[in-house]
Amino acid sequence: MRYNPSLYEINTRVWLRRFDPHKKEFTLADIPSGYWNKFAEDRFDYLWLMGLWKTSKSVIKKYCFEEDLVKNYKHALKDWSPEDVIGSPFAVAEYNVDPLIGNKRTLLELKSLLNKKGIRLILDFVPNHFSAQNELLLTNSGIFLSVDKKYYEEDPHTFYRPFEDKEIYFAHGRDPFFPAWQDTVQVNFFSREAREYLTNTLLGLVKICDGVRCDMAMLALNNVFQNTWGGVLSNNGFEKPFDEFWKTAIDAVKKERADFIFIAEAYWDLEWDLQQLGFDYTYDKRLTDRLKFSTPESINEHLSAEIEYQKKSLRFIENHDEERAILMGKDKSKAAAVVISTIPGLRFYNDGQFDGKKIKLPVQLGREPEETVVAGMPEFYKTLLKIISQDIFKKGRWELLKPEISWENNFTFKNMLAWKWNLNNEWRVVVINYSDSVSTCRLKLDVRGFPEEFVLQDLLNNKSYTRSAEEIYHSGLYVELKPFQAHIFAF
Repeated sequence: MRYNPSLYEINTRVWLRRFDPHKKEFTLADIPSGYWNKFAEDRFDYLWLMGLWKTSKSVIKKYCFEEDLVKNYKHALKDWSPEDVIGSPFAVAEYNVDPLIGNKRTLLELKSLLNKKGIRLILDFVPNHFSAQNELLLTNSGIFLSVDKKYYEEDPHTFYRPFEDKEIYFAHGRDPFFPAWQDTVQVNFFSREAREYLTNTLLGLVKICDGVRCDMAMLALNNVFQNTWGGVLSNNGFEKPFDEFWKTAIDAVKKERADFIFIAEAYWDLEWDLQQLGFDYTYDKRLTDRLKFSTPESINEHLSAEIEYQKKSLRFIENHDEERAILMGKDKSKAAAVVISTIPGLRFYNDGQFDGKKIKLPVQLGREPEETVVAGMPEFYKTLLKIISQDIFKKGRWELLKPEISWENNFTFKNMLAWKWNLNNEWRVVVINYSDSVSTCRLKLDVRGFPEEFVLQDLLNNKSYTRSAEEIYHSGLYVELKPFQAHIFAF
């Protein structure tokens, strides 16, 4: 079992072009084996290669040049051209490696190489929908949510006719709070055929990767699916199944391979429900939003949740869907990174985050803009990753601390976040001023048995402090920090 692991996301199709922007056939097989050494040295447990599966090129011209998408392309890539639009990797046509990326053999070779370095491979699983143009619409149409012609005529944005020569109609995939994703077709989770097909797909993935990141996982829940498509389902005679899809699918996969992990992209406070159905980790979007927009008190409140829930939470400050973390401000983004890196759960990092990249790239684009590395960011992350790679942050016992007032009428202690880790006779104390003003606090720590004077080594800033054990025990360790600065003390 891996404790408090770390994961790194790579946008595969864009990332491959960095090795040779002009060699369009550059594949996974061409990556130098030594490239992965840095991930092993930083003790990354998982590597997520996002966007590996084959997509349908036919949907690009039809669905990937909508007004809002083009606006996003222009914002992210000033010199974009139609050739840069390669379609969404989440409109999967089939679960085979895209030929422009590699093939099954090269993927298995990469998995073997990563596994030997102690890294496990995560790939996409997109349960809610497939590409709007795919062969399954003809060979396995029962997988998808079919409708009568009248639905299409009344709402041609949500429903569509995939073949001009056939009078068959389907729903596009959708999130109930947003318009339909027109480049996709909706899976029917109330169909036994769909459930069996998806489960068998997962059983096949067990052999070529070590886990899956499940896109919009909560959309497959019975109540969510019924609330999204209730009228369509009832008119077509589909009734809500007794079992949840995720429960039966995950049980089947875990029976085949117990160490295969499931990661849920999840929102709407359904994370706990998904954990109970077998997910190893669920997105912690609420923490992300609190770190960006809320107060230290609300962050502390969030971190007071049950430890078992927190251990299964995926902590992140950016990913391919989120705005880049550096846009919070350099110092605030670093403070947020310290938070998500030193609390329990799966610690998640996005490609480009360590360089301070600012541009969120639409997933439909196959080329990224050139960006300047933000001074000091790579060095900061190198230090942080080295610190959290130690066993105490992997296997230790975590406890949230309560900062206390440092002197009368100074309430800046409310700006402070603090927690400790313990493993055998080692201790780490993390203290963060998560505000834009100088703040102070005291932290009472049980240091009985320590010498009267002992040294606290600040690993993050490479400084040491000699303090009194008696003062720390009775009055508390005095801490003063500038805005969005942090200590990680070792003693």
